[in-house]
Amino acid sequence: MKKDELPRRDVLKATAAAGVAATLGGAIALPGTLGANFVGPQRQSDAIRKENEKRGATDWQLTYARVDPATKYRSPWIEGFVSDASLRAGETLELFVSTRPAAPFRVDFYRLGHYGGAGGRLMLSQGPFQGKPQPDPPVGEERLRECRWEATTSLKIPADWLSGVYLGKLSLLNGRYQSYVVFIVRDDRPADLLFQCSDNTWQAYNRWPDNFSLYDNGQTPWNLIPGVKVGFDRPYGKYCQIFDNPLSQGSGEFLLWEFPLAFWLEEHGYDVTYCSNTDVHADAACLTRCKTFLSVGHDEYWSLTQFRHVKEAVEAGVSACFFSGNTCCFVAPYSASSDGRPNRVITRAGRYGGLSEEEKAYMGPFPTEGPNEASLIGARTVSPFNGSGDWIVADPSSWIFEGTGMKKGDAIPGLVGWEFHGDPAKIAGLDVVAEGETINGGGKKAHWTATLYPGPKNNWVFNASTIYWAQGLSSPPGHMLPIAHYGRPHGPDARVKRITKNLLARMTASP
Repeated sequence: MKKDELPRRDVLKATAAAGVAATLGGAIALPGTLGANFVGPQRQSDAIRKENEKRGATDWQLTYARVDPATKYRSPWIEGFVSDASLRAGETLELFVSTRPAAPFRVDFYRLGHYGGAGGRLMLSQGPFQGKPQPDPPVGEERLRECRWEATTSLKIPADWLSGVYLGKLSLLNGRYQSYVVFIVRDDRPADLLFQCSDNTWQAYNRWPDNFSLYDNGQTPWNLIPGVKVGFDRPYGKYCQIFDNPLSQGSGEFLLWEFPLAFWLEEHGYDVTYCSNTDVHADAACLTRCKTFLSVGHDEYWSLTQFRHVKEAVEAGVSACFFSGNTCCFVAPYSASSDGRPNRVITRAGRYGGLSEEEKAYMGPFPTEGPNEASLIGARTVSPFNGSGDWIVADPSSWIFEGTGMKKGDAIPGLVGWEFHGDPAKIAGLDVVAEGETINGGGKKAHWTATLYPGPKNNWVFNASTIYWAQGLSSPPGHMLPIAHYGRPHGPDARVKRITKNLLARMTASP
């Protein structure tokens, strides 16, 4: 979403020029300048490799995180959000920050990647700013909470900020507490891989300020019903499932399930560019400029338009890897914010493929039924949809296992969870490459299937059938392994790495 398409908010309290500090890893353009070296959308297959040769810094991590015990998820001492889920170089990002009590703070912007194992690079520092308390929003229609905060500062994205996931680390200057804001810098260049961040799902589970996620109806925090909305105009609270991870304070779910894949891709110099769920919804060309689409981690909430765009891209010859679980489960239409900005609010309007008889007992009914997600990803979310298990080879003859030495029945312990896919689609050429059983904390079992099928133009669609796939690729600084439903992944595994390399090599082969 382009910034110049949005109405201006209140006058900024401070500007991006205030207190700009020197950057690490080489000079960059200051906010507000494009510079003569601006690079357009032409192919830059070595851009990621060159970026990761620059000096990294591990201090992108929060050191002093604190959560208000009364609300369980927020850090009212310092918290914030940004005006855009993603934006391009040259567009302007606004930051909205609240401090309680009023206090000075600074913002350090980092791009996340490999950077020699550091995991991030300091791009720019801003401040000091004088923070102040900003009001908690009222409870609106369908429990929507929209912050109408005064903007604290703005940042015109410099021309040489490569597409990626960026964190703004907010740090109090006369106290010890910190939190994040998170955003994506996207571009329009052709690339081998398009890494879609699952930010609709980050927002769906965001309980900021206190139990106001897409799962709450005012009586219970885990209702799977329609008639509840969440918006992007609010901070991300600490993540509410599986484990207690302090680095999720303000960063959504990216660091939990998606960052290990980005870290690994950038370590190996893959030609990757990044986008949000909203970008795939709003712009079909976002997909077709790349050879392979990547759905990563916990990617549960898709609009019908997003589904159609990805389906059409596969039909046009784009490959897809669903390194994710519970993918494309709920129909999540977008709506505008109360001040008219598009695609800033989502709701749960229906189930892709309709409700099974078992699901009807604890979710819905819904006004909308989407197409069966298995028709795109190869299999679908099945009930019970929570659980854990080993990732077990079913067809060792598949080319994805070349060089792994894996035989039928060989298992990668704990890699399946905590949500997954089963009930494979009847697609010509579809192969169940791995399958097995999960068990959840209540002792209930489900059958999961990982699938691979050929597309119409020598392209491929792979479904790993687990949220945890990226956990098998790397363990970046600050990373924590999850545990839930009496199972856990073991971390990086040579077999997961080789399978992923095989997939990406075949899917990105020229042309």
